[in-house]
Amino acid sequence: MDYQEFYQKSIQQPEQFWNEQAKNIDWFKAPETILSKDKQDYNQWFEDGELNLSYLCIDKHIKDGFGSQNAIIFDSPVTNTKQHITFNQLHHEVSKLAGGLQVLGLQKGDTCIIYMPMIPQALYAMLACARIGVIHSVVFGGFAPHELAIRIDDCKPKAIITASNGIEIERIIPYKPFVDEAIAKAENKPEHVIVFDRLLGVEIPKKNYDIDYTTLVEKSPSIEAVSVESTHPSYILYTSGTTGTPKGIIRDSGGYATALKFSMKYIYGVDEGDTFWAASDVGWVVGHSYIVYGPLLNRNTTIVFEGKPIRTPDASTFWRVISEHRVKVMFTAPTAIRAIKKEDPEGKFIKHFDLSCLKYQFLAGERCDVATLTWTEEHLKVPVIDHWWQTESGWPMIANMVGVHLQEVKPGSSSFPVCGYDIQILNEEGEEVASSVEGYVAVKLPLPPGTLTNLWGNPERFKAGYLDRFPGYYFSGDGGYKDEDGYVFITGRVDDVINVAGHRLSTAEMEEIVASHKAVAECAVFGVHCELKGQKPLGLVVLKSGETSAEIQIKKEIVQDVRREIGAVASFRDVLVVNRLPKTRSGKILRKLLRNIADEQQYNIPSTIDDVHIINEIKSVYQSHHIGIHK
Repeated sequence: MDYQEFYQKSIQQPEQFWNEQAKNIDWFKAPETILSKDKQDYNQWFEDGELNLSYLCIDKHIKDGFGSQNAIIFDSPVTNTKQHITFNQLHHEVSKLAGGLQVLGLQKGDTCIIYMPMIPQALYAMLACARIGVIHSVVFGGFAPHELAIRIDDCKPKAIITASNGIEIERIIPYKPFVDEAIAKAENKPEHVIVFDRLLGVEIPKKNYDIDYTTLVEKSPSIEAVSVESTHPSYILYTSGTTGTPKGIIRDSGGYATALKFSMKYIYGVDEGDTFWAASDVGWVVGHSYIVYGPLLNRNTTIVFEGKPIRTPDASTFWRVISEHRVKVMFTAPTAIRAIKKEDPEGKFIKHFDLSCLKYQFLAGERCDVATLTWTEEHLKVPVIDHWWQTESGWPMIANMVGVHLQEVKPGSSSFPVCGYDIQILNEEGEEVASSVEGYVAVKLPLPPGTLTNLWGNPERFKAGYLDRFPGYYFSGDGGYKDEDGYVFITGRVDDVINVAGHRLSTAEMEEIVASHKAVAECAVFGVHCELKGQKPLGLVVLKSGETSAEIQIKKEIVQDVRREIGAVASFRDVLVVNRLPKTRSGKILRKLLRNIADEQQYNIPSTIDDVHIINEIKSVYQSHHIGIHK
């Protein structure tokens, strides 16, 4: 198939193109209106269609005679557990849990937070919510109680589904106490907390709102999937905002199902019945789209992996999983590959496993450096595909669409726009720039199905954040350029959201926490280059006059504050004390300049800076602490 012809049809005839793709899923009521406007004059897809995501992920395949096929393979090296779950077994677990949620009073339109480790019950919870039209919001287990409390107050869940604990290599993460602390902090109080006891000897604090997960499932009726409108929200997924307040991305049901089914075939090149593995977490968009809904919609066996690329037990674990479970297509973050490469630079572990099943290795979540791409290609001996997308898009925006035609790979580029995404590079005035000229990455409206439809409870922020900057376009928040062949290169965020190992985090929120320390007069937090994680946060602090506490103690307390409020996911470890921060005459801290100095990039000292000596002081502090990508 010719990519250009296929792509151009999606741009020039979007309604006809996506109407054809929508026929590849089972609707309870097939849509007649393909593209229309909602009450806020924003595009929506298949508004009069009706379906159910849980039905499409489970019941359809049983109806088609595939009930005995493995739907989920749970592989947990941290607990030395493996479990194969068929579509029949998945139906039993999900339909009974959905019945339990109904018994507790949850119904279509209610919200439910899921705060779970990487275990099958996390997927059961998501699919059970979808089965009865309850809008779920999965919160990544690495977030601290403070972050969980913010999300509780924003989406006001009727129930929270959690587990006794998670495991971080060898360390127990106490999920239930975190939930209790978050509820105590939150103004909104959920009616129920459903707790799955992993039976690992972890003590579970008891509260009046607690419901035992296993007992609830055993005693509840098995129920059928309810029909919901295509535009009905399937979930809310929070992503970092520049104000420090998370943004609740809303995903619809019908457009999402259509887009994911399309992506499994045409982007990832997997057929029904194949095994697909996204080595991520259900707390992130990758987990939603490509651990849960995408593979199961496409009747792929999906891997739920509870472990790390290294130290569970070593840098061979990914290759063991691929070989043992016969994974055809795998998807992970460049950070994971870099961690493996650091432990096994010669790729010796790879040679111990039969990886003949693997056809493609996909990478995403952060910019993939050329060295990582080349190393992976050399050792896996399969096409390694870097692709780019966002929580907001829900599925890839730029990719080498291997199910259409495998294009030449250009290291550093995510290749070409995916069908439905009219990606353009704009200047400040909203005009398209010439090839090889860097600008703002924007997508001409309408966005294709499956992308965000709004922000939960905040349509004004949705419009201001994504649509107002360039009228007629969705603004991605990233910078980039196209080369003379049309390949797209993403150069990074243009705001203060940084990408730490594929996790988008707000430096503004970290800065607020740092600034609240009693010894800090002012501060700046920004992302700097990290060989392993892509970026990591760096904090510069100016201490109050007369502060007598030891610097080392202040730094330790600040790191602990950020870890407590945001969680270990922030990877906030580096705090430097400086005498002054560079500012414009209007008082704005020049964070980009600070970042460029740390990354040893070219920079110009603006004439508006009060004192050029500040820069030399900053450089001296960086050098004394070995800050810089070449040190």
